[in-house]
Amino acid sequence: MTMADGDDDREWEELVMNGRMCIVSRRPLAAERLVRFVADPAGRVVPDLKRRLPGRGAHVEARRDAVELAVKRRLLGRALKRDVSGTETLAVDLDALLVRSITGALAMARKAGQIVTGAAKVDAALRTGKAVASIHASDAAPDGVRKLDGARHAGEQSGRARPTATYRLLDSVELGLAFGTENVIHAAVLSGDAGSALLQRFEALRTYRGEGPDADEERTPAGAPP
Repeated sequence: MTMADGDDDREWEELVMNGRMCIVSRRPLAAERLVRFVADPAGRVVPDLKRRLPGRGAHVEARRDAVELAVKRRLLGRALKRDVSGTETLAVDLDALLVRSITGALAMARKAGQIVTGAAKVDAALRTGKAVASIHASDAAPDGVRKLDGARHAGEQSGRARPTATYRLLDSVELGLAFGTENVIHAAVLSGDAGSALLQRFEALRTYRGEGPDADEERTPAGAPP
């Protein structure tokens, strides 16, 4: 091993331990753009979304393709300095964990009165500027989504509403589980701490899946008459 190799390994060790680097790209990133992974006592790799689990951690950029590369290149075992297991399904498991974090936040926003459901209530919230984001089930009918996108654009054009994000990441069954009902197709998020926490979780899942902020616009073009 050359001196340069030794310096490179020491840099790797420092950055891994300090949690400032994605072990795939080896780029320093802000904490909110990274997912920390640890190994449990049996050596199984688990995501530590709250960064509270004990032990040595390895950080990967919070994108599915980065997690898949970390698994393919066997980087997690190297960073955690031990034999590890459970990595084959790690990318899928993390997606499911992010979905569960959304459903929990949806329930909290509902209890706080910071979310409304049903096409009529969502339409009103979008037109009056009370909504800070809209949610549509991924299996929602295109016509219903177009109508509510029309309401969103009407609110923005009238000056009563600021531009808001739209999310289509969960299906009607997943949304229904969060609300304790059979299914939910459309919802609007209102301002408040619980609503803000919910949007952070939606953004985390959208980033992880590699969907840009305009993905929903491309999927369902606006243009329905207000």
